[in-house]
Amino acid sequence: MSKITTELLLERAVPRSTRLRKIETLNLSKLQLKTGDLDPRLFSRLRHLQKLDLSDNLLDKFPNSLTLPDLRVLNCNNNKLEDVTALKQFPLLEELTYENNVYLTLNDDYKVMFLLQNLRLLNGKDITKLANHVRRVNSRKLTSKVTAHWEKFFRDQLPEKYTPEQVKSIKKKFLKSVQTNVVYGPSSLSEFTRWRVKMIAEEFLAYSLGLELNSDSEPEEKTDENEEESTESPREAAEDVAQVGHIYDPLVTVTPSKRKRNHSKSSPGNKRSKTRANTEEEAAEDVSAEPLHFLQCHSKGNSREDFKTQLWSCVFEPVLDSGARKDPIVSSSRTVATCGGESVCLIDCETGTVLKKYKVATEEFFSVAWTTLTMVISDSRKKALNVLAAAGRRGIVKLIHVAADFCYGEIKAHKKPIATVCFSPTQETHLFTASYDKRIALWDIGIPDCDYNFKASQLLVLETASIPLRIALVPTCPEQYLLAGCENGCFAWNIKLDKGQKSRPFEAIFQFPDEESVTTSHRVDGLAFLNDDVVVSKSSKPGCIYLWSWSRSFDAKGKGCQRTMSAVILAELEWSTTDMSYLTLSTCPAREYVFCGDEKGSVWMYNLSSHSSAWGSAKGKRSERRISPTQILKWPELRVNGEQPPEILVNNVVADPAFTYLVVLTSVNITAIWKKS
Repeated sequence: MSKITTELLLERAVPRSTRLRKIETLNLSKLQLKTGDLDPRLFSRLRHLQKLDLSDNLLDKFPNSLTLPDLRVLNCNNNKLEDVTALKQFPLLEELTYENNVYLTLNDDYKVMFLLQNLRLLNGKDITKLANHVRRVNSRKLTSKVTAHWEKFFRDQLPEKYTPEQVKSIKKKFLKSVQTNVVYGPSSLSEFTRWRVKMIAEEFLAYSLGLELNSDSEPEEKTDENEEESTESPREAAEDVAQVGHIYDPLVTVTPSKRKRNHSKSSPGNKRSKTRANTEEEAAEDVSAEPLHFLQCHSKGNSREDFKTQLWSCVFEPVLDSGARKDPIVSSSRTVATCGGESVCLIDCETGTVLKKYKVATEEFFSVAWTTLTMVISDSRKKALNVLAAAGRRGIVKLIHVAADFCYGEIKAHKKPIATVCFSPTQETHLFTASYDKRIALWDIGIPDCDYNFKASQLLVLETASIPLRIALVPTCPEQYLLAGCENGCFAWNIKLDKGQKSRPFEAIFQFPDEESVTTSHRVDGLAFLNDDVVVSKSSKPGCIYLWSWSRSFDAKGKGCQRTMSAVILAELEWSTTDMSYLTLSTCPAREYVFCGDEKGSVWMYNLSSHSSAWGSAKGKRSERRISPTQILKWPELRVNGEQPPEILVNNVVADPAFTYLVVLTSVNITAIWKKS
């Protein structure tokens, strides 16, 4: 039965009303509403509704026929919206807010600006000027490019007299080609551009050429609200990869080839361009790693056509007993856990074999982390086992005993998605979960008995001012301080458990240089320690990664909470000038390397061993010049079924502790494994 009734609507009207047709303002916030609760038949009676508040609910989309012809103001904050295109049914909408919907991006902002011609305010900001540009200039440029693409590549393919089969074939080829090859604007808007290009191309075919456009798209796959879990055997997992693409797979031909170097000369006035050009040229000559495998093992429904599933996190398995390993090729593990979409995979980096695969049909995994627990088995003997924690969109942590192919438990940690998880290096059962509910929780996951019974408990809650994206425990005192990169800054907490306070505010917020002065308000989407003291963080400042000193920045003797402290910058690393967020970084402390992917599929590698000793001294000075990457690994020109995959973003890149393998996770459902030569 729907939560919304006539009586509820009359009661929640502002002011209360006796007739649905008289309601102009309606507050339906904080009712735990889901999409199915919005009954179009009931809403169609709200003919004069102008203001609607649906904030703080559980909506993942809008029904297509709510029929609110006079709606002017809509508040959808704090929901689970994944798509905005249904909002076009409200053509008179002037003010729209949908903040804290974690799956909506800048691309969705541009979509609503195009679809809603009367929109003036979006998330509290006046977008009139930008929206006019999107509707006019952007559309004009894309239309010109789409038309030119047809004229150059497809016009001569259509005979004067054509059959319906020929129309369907050329339409399919043209739409696919034009979305791949027509590029305009920044890469951060590529999804919006493809969406508009497809729309313009369909209109072009329909109106300019008179080609009928019957949708060939398949209906969206429906999933049961009840979760479906499965753990696949190595053979089943291998069959999945065979279906959806390995570099050696005969069904999906993936051909790596070296990207051609650009020999164009840099402008003498552009020192930055010249520096980067030189770096890339050196990188091409000094190849210290080679591509080993390209896997497509996280596909939804094992579809080999899936180039949309985003891959987010990977971590190498700890070695239980390195002496017992038959293959002495590495002193650290060559097995890596990766996650993205509905699955978690365990991959042998040397062979490219997917050893195990764990799937939850209703989940989207964002983060994985390993710990080694000591379990008491039936005869009272102790046995070490590696446990993998996996979490994501549903706010639930899955605990998987990988060797036994068994998910033995779960922790319902948060009501909103979990962005990242990590285990304490000193307390094997202590797990931190950072969530979109603006909280970081510390859990004791317990140790399972021989029947896998366990008891988890929450030990601590850290309150954040904005969504936490990355967390790191301070290596010199991992039981006392935690550092977090958040949507609105970099924060530190005292996490010592002997303090009585179970819920704690942050103890410090760090300020960094920006374009003009200093700021504490910036997105920190990359955070890791290079050694015991040096922190590496990436923020919203374009083209820059900061290295700074924890001990010289954090005043442990100061009193009080929520203090502002200046980060003592040791150096800046030169990186891509993209404004794309959430391309995170990682470090390899044993080899003193920093890694960060970019918006073009490349991996920027920095060997900082020659700098660390200077930074370690008490009077260590800041490096005057930005440090260029030691090497940039270019993404090979892969071809899948004869075509290149769409735009490739490197969401994450991680090396094993010995830096033998480098695992690259992308936005197009491809895991690339490089091996250091």
